[in-house]
Parts: sequence; C-alpha cells; structure tokens
Amino acid sequence: MTREENCFYAYHVVTEHPMHVGQCIIFDESHHSGVYSRVMEQLEVVQEIYTNPQKFEAVELEYPVKVALRELALEEVRKAKYPQYPSRMSCLYASKHFEEAKRWADYFISLGRPTFSIVKLRILGRRFVGDATKCFDGSIDYEENLRQACLYWENAENSEAEPSINEVLVDGIMEVVEIVENLSAGLK
Repeated sequence: MTREENCFYAYHVVTEHPMHVGQCIIFDESHHSGVYSRVMEQLEVVQEIYTNPQKFEAVELEYPVKVALRELALEEVRKAKYPQYPSRMSCLYASKHFEEAKRWADYFISLGRPTFSIVKLRILGRRFVGDATKCFDGSIDYEENLRQACLYWENAENSEAEPSINEVLVDGIMEVVEIVENLSAGLK
C-alpha cells in the first residue's frame, strides 16, 4: 500500500467470504462488488418496469427488484451530481468505529446472514459517510426513485426523532490489517 499519510482506517463486517490479514481488495470503476452483480441480474426486469410501468402497478415487486431500482437510481444521481463519492456498487460498506461495526454485525446476525468477522482496514481511496435510514425501496416510479436518491446523497441532517445510522462507503485500495473480532454466526 502507498503512502501512510494518504490512508485512513475503517472497520468492515465480513459477510460474504472470509478475509485474512494482509488481504488486499480493490474497488473502482473496473472492480465491482456483489451489489453490482445482484443489481445486474435484475436489469431486464428494471428496464421492463420503466418501459411498461402500468403492467406493474398492481404487482408486489420482489425485494431484489426493489433493491435494483434503488441502486440504479442512486448510481445515476451519484454519477450526475456526486462523482467524487464512491459508487455503492463498487465499494465496501464500512464503519468509522468498531462499536458501529459491532452493531452492524449484530444486525446481520439477527437476520441470519452468515457473518465471519469484523476487520480493520487501511484504505487508500475515497469515502462517503451516508445515512442508512435514507435508503429506500425502489418503486415503479422512476422520478420518485431519483428524488429519493438525491435525498440519500444530499445527506441532510435527520430530525432528533429519527437518528442517523452511519454507513461508510469506501473504495480504492484496501488492506486488511487486523481481524478485530472473529464471529461464527450462521456459519456451517
């Protein structure tokens, strides 16, 4: 990894594949995440929805389709208005502090999601501290999806009644420098 003064540190909850100390991960315009793959699997359905929305007015959309509608809107707005931020489809989701990562790990475990560990990363790249409460279920309404996406990237303060839940998007070159906590939830 390059110059230490350009690096920052964050914590990541490892859920898809185990990670090890020294492992390097790259996310950029050419290296995408699992979110990208899952969204691309739904691309034909999304195109059909936007071409023929009336066909889907009385249909309950499946969760992966709602996610694809959301993520594609988020990416469109990011590219147009906030290109300095990492793409949600080419990043790791991280936390600034171990305590935040621990809360995310507990949440993933409660969902039954296989959760391997919490790692500390050294990152040479970009970051965006967003609010997970501003994520939304995509709908058949293209304009509404874009409006909601703008609210996510604008990242305005929430009211006291609805506290923020931080999610840090990081991209670039990342190195696992420490396994902070091993977890075995949901692992066979």
